[in-house]
Order: sequence, then structure tokens, then C-alpha cells
Amino acid sequence: MIDCSAQVIYWRAAASIAWAVLLLPPFTAAFVLFSRFSLFHPIQTLSECLAFLTSASAIFSLILLSGVMVILGFLNLEYYTVVPTIACSKIELLGQLLHPRQLANSLICCIMGVIVAWCCAITTGSRYDTLGSIDTSQMCLNEYHLILLLGGAFVGLSHSLLGVIHNMNYVSFNTVQQYKYLCVKGSLTTVVKCSATQALYSVRSFIIVYFFFGYIPKAWILWTVSVHPLDSIAGLFNLSLVYHLWISASFLLSTWHFTLLLFRIYVTEVYNFPVQSSFTEDVQQCLPKVLSEKQPVILKFMALQDLALLSQHSPSRRCEVFSLSQPGGHPHNWNAISGECLSLLTELNQRLVSYHDSVATNGRAKSLSTASERKTSSETSGEIFILLPLTAPFTPDLDSPFTSPTLRRLTTPAEQCSPWSGTLQSPHVMRRGVKLWSTPTGEGGTNHHYFILYVTLGIKFTLEVRTFGLVLMSIWLRFKTWFGVKGFLAKRVLIMYLFNKLPEASSQALFADSQAHIWALEGLSCLVQASFSEDQFGVVQTTLPSILSCMLTLQEAVDRHFKLPHASSKPVRSSSSMEDSTHKTLRFALRATLKTAIYRITTTFRDHLKAVQLSPEHQKRLQQFLEYKE
Repeated sequence: MIDCSAQVIYWRAAASIAWAVLLLPPFTAAFVLFSRFSLFHPIQTLSECLAFLTSASAIFSLILLSGVMVILGFLNLEYYTVVPTIACSKIELLGQLLHPRQLANSLICCIMGVIVAWCCAITTGSRYDTLGSIDTSQMCLNEYHLILLLGGAFVGLSHSLLGVIHNMNYVSFNTVQQYKYLCVKGSLTTVVKCSATQALYSVRSFIIVYFFFGYIPKAWILWTVSVHPLDSIAGLFNLSLVYHLWISASFLLSTWHFTLLLFRIYVTEVYNFPVQSSFTEDVQQCLPKVLSEKQPVILKFMALQDLALLSQHSPSRRCEVFSLSQPGGHPHNWNAISGECLSLLTELNQRLVSYHDSVATNGRAKSLSTASERKTSSETSGEIFILLPLTAPFTPDLDSPFTSPTLRRLTTPAEQCSPWSGTLQSPHVMRRGVKLWSTPTGEGGTNHHYFILYVTLGIKFTLEVRTFGLVLMSIWLRFKTWFGVKGFLAKRVLIMYLFNKLPEASSQALFADSQAHIWALEGLSCLVQASFSEDQFGVVQTTLPSILSCMLTLQEAVDRHFKLPHASSKPVRSSSSMEDSTHKTLRFALRATLKTAIYRITTTFRDHLKAVQLSPEHQKRLQQFLEYKE
């Protein structure tokens, strides 16, 4: 069963689809006028346009276009998000484009683009209305109509791909609240301008693609339908053809972008959640429950937006937040709201700390691992050269120039006056050697000589076994260094282009959902400020130390983040697309909101904050806010 709060999203999406369908006839009438307009016969053009708009073909085209608008509205509802997916590298972006869900979206957009292009061809009439034409008593292919259909498919595909690249499915909440009519009126000019500009680039790209690969669909149609080619186009740079391609693409993108605009406006409209309810069945729809329990992300954002607005503009609802439960006298509303806000801020702080630690650790670990590899390689390589002569038979050739000096010393009979000569310094061998080496020379001395050799080789064999693991590790490290995948791929320019991190992408991804933290900061700080005069029971005072500590800790983490490269550089906003670039500047908005929230509390309580139990570091930082030095 769908929650009543969640049903609001579906009703709003349905309302945006309905308005998109109702406003489709004006867009269609404008397209008919521009596609049939003649500068030398304006009155005749108007009469022809009026006659066409009342014809059966125009009504059928409107029905098809309305179906396309409904499908597009459902796609907006299915693919929208309030937390954008930011690709930190080209390979991640490529993975998003090739995702099966995105491939299905691209296929649907291609089919809808063909349908819209067919309606545009019927509307334009003349030589664009049919795929085949009769010439010299035989059916021939009308390439004008084919180019319009392929152009529609190409524009639909590019619209789907650009939607992933520019995060056009991202829905942001407006900072300034306006009526829906004013929002639509103010954005209509931007929609038409962006659509015309994007259509121009799409037509340019389509002409290039069709010039090289247009023979493939043309040959397939000629072979399938058994028609003859008709080379009636003077060239792809025919101005009339290019104009109709551009006007058709502009009409397609204008209607699709307008549907997206209506969806954004309706879904992000402010929704007032009740703070508390006397009925048990309505408790799940109250603001504390929506914030504290698991809900769709869009509902969480709407609840936090409502919290930020009520904390600033609704004294009566603030009193409900500060109220105590009856019976029992517990501040359940305040505990739930403040607890969820503090949990959000703590999660962001932990995320920032983990990111900074990973950046610092990666920088140090690389140098340490490199040094350890060199040290291990040098040590184990030295052991390898020492051990190699000892793997010979038990009676090595001591006169050979390749015999190591160590083996010569070990196999030479030790003098009684110097029983400790050689490289072996084990005390057990020393004690045992005093008794054995005191025997007289002769046949017993020869056996004694072989006994020493066997003991020595046994000990070195034990050392060989001990260092065998180090030898294998050295070989593996050398293999990894010489033939490692990372080093191999690093020499390829294309691979480096795909795997290199994009500037600012990591920072943008880190703050992708910071709109929720901004509302949490505004709601908490405004409620704390209002509690100075409105909190009759002092429920806020119990959590004031944890609120201040959380904010000061978060500010320290944010300030540390802005010292990293690319974190403080502001991106350039694009005005030639429907991209919502709000997520690119969320980190700057969060930093400003965080500082404002702390100042809002310090300017209200001032010297009373000295009685709040804080750590010495936080007290020192809070004193800077009290002295306006931050």
C-alpha cells in the first residue's frame, strides 16, 4: 500500500503530464506556422495553416504527440532523482551511458523521436509527407522524408545521452518560492532558447553522420521495400532541408524540455507536513515520523524543506515542535527532529573525514610501499646470490672461481685457536665444536672435515627454507613492477584519458546530497534561535551542546576540504542547455549556510554560551564566532 505522502508525488507528476498535453496545441500551431511560412505570401500561409489545423491529419498528429508526451512524463517520473549521479572519470560516465536501464531509455527516445519527426513531416507537407514517390511510373524512395525520420531518431538519441551527461534528470528545489504560473512564465524563454540552440548542434552532427553512414539505412530500405533510389537532393547543404530539420528538432526538444520543466516545478512544490496529530492513523504522515523513518529520498527532501520553512516563518508550528507529549511530558517531536538533523550532519562529517584520510593515506602509502619494495628487493636479491652456490652437490669444487668466499670459509678446517672463524655464530654450534675439534688429525680428521661440511650445509639449507618465502615475494614484486597492469595501462594515452579523475568531480560527488544538510542546518539553527524566547519548557537547552559540537566539527572538516585542489574553484554555468547545475555549487552553499547557522546561534545567546559544556577546542573556535573573527 502506497503511503499518502508518497501519493503526492504521483498526483503531481500526473498534473504535470496533463498540463503538458493541454499546452501541446499552441506549440503545434507555432510549428505549423514556422514550417509553412512564406515571406512573399503571408496571407496565403495563414489560411493554409488554419485549414491544416482543422484537418483530420492534424488531429491524428496531435493524438500521436499527446501519447508521446504521456510516455515522456512517465519516463521523467521513472528516471528523476534529487541526488545526482556524478561520474568521477570518463570510464564511469561511459558505464552510465551503457547501463541496460539507460539503453532502454535511449531506445524509447529514438522511437518517440521517429514518431515526432513523422508528425512534423506530415505537418510540413509538400515533398516531406511520404516515404515513397512515383516517378516515371515506378515507386521511388523519397529521401527528404527519410532524412526527417532519421533526424528525429538522432535527436531523440542525443537527448537521452545528453540527459545522462548533463544530469538532466536531476530535480533541484528552488531557494525562492514562487507560484507555478510565474515559474513557467519565467522559464519559457529559456526553454525555447536552449531547445533551438541544442537543435542546431544536433542537426550539424546529424548531417555529418548521415554524410558518412546514411547509405546504410537507405540501402536497407531499398532492399526491403523494393523501391528505386531517387537522387533528387542537390546536397545535404540544401538550405530548405536544413531549415526543416532544424525547425523539426526545435519543436521536438521544446515540447520535451517543456514537459521536463513542468515536472520539475510540480514535484518540487512546497508540501506542509503536520507536526503532530491526534489520530493514530495520521501519525505516519507527521513531520517527525517522515524524517526519522525510512522514506523515499524525495519525501525526505520535502520534509527537510518544510522544516527549514516552518523554523523561519511559522511560530505556531514551532510551538508544536517545542511541545511536550501528553501524558508523560516528553519532547518527542524535538528529539526526533533534532536527532535526524544531527545524524545527517554527523554522517556528512564522517564522510569528509574518511575522504581526507583516504587522500592523505594514498599519498603516503605509495611512497612507503615503493621504499619497502626497493628494500625488500635489494635484501632478497643479496640472499639469492649467496644461496645459489650452496645448492651445489655436497662436495663442491673449492678451486672454482665461482665458489663463494663464504662457502670456502665454511668448508675449510677451523683452527683450534680460532674456533669461531666463518660466518656462523650460533652459540650451540660453538659449544659443540670445542669438543669435536679437539680430536687429532688423520683419518678421524677427514671424517671430522666431512662432518663439519654436512652440519654447515644442513644449517644453510634451513636458512634456505626460511628465506624461500622472501625469494618468492621478491620475484612477485619484480613481476608486479615490470609487468603490472597499472604500469602497463598507464603508458596508454586513451586508457589514461578514460581512467583519470575529472576536475572537481570528486568534490561535487561528495556534496551531491548537501541540499538536505543545508535544510538541516537552517532548521536546527532557526529553531535554536527561536527557542530563546519561545521554548517554555527548555527542551532545546538539553541538546544545545551536541548541536554546537556537531556544527563546529563539521565546519572544521569543511574548511579542511576547501584546502584541497579543485575544491574552491567555481564551475562555469552553461546557459545553452536544460542542465540544472545547482549540484555543482552545493559545497559553497553548504559552507555559507554552516557559518550563518553558527553565527545565528552565537548572536542570539552570546555570553550564555559560556555555560555550555564544550571541549577546549570547540570553546576556542566558538569564541572566534563570538568575536566575529570567523
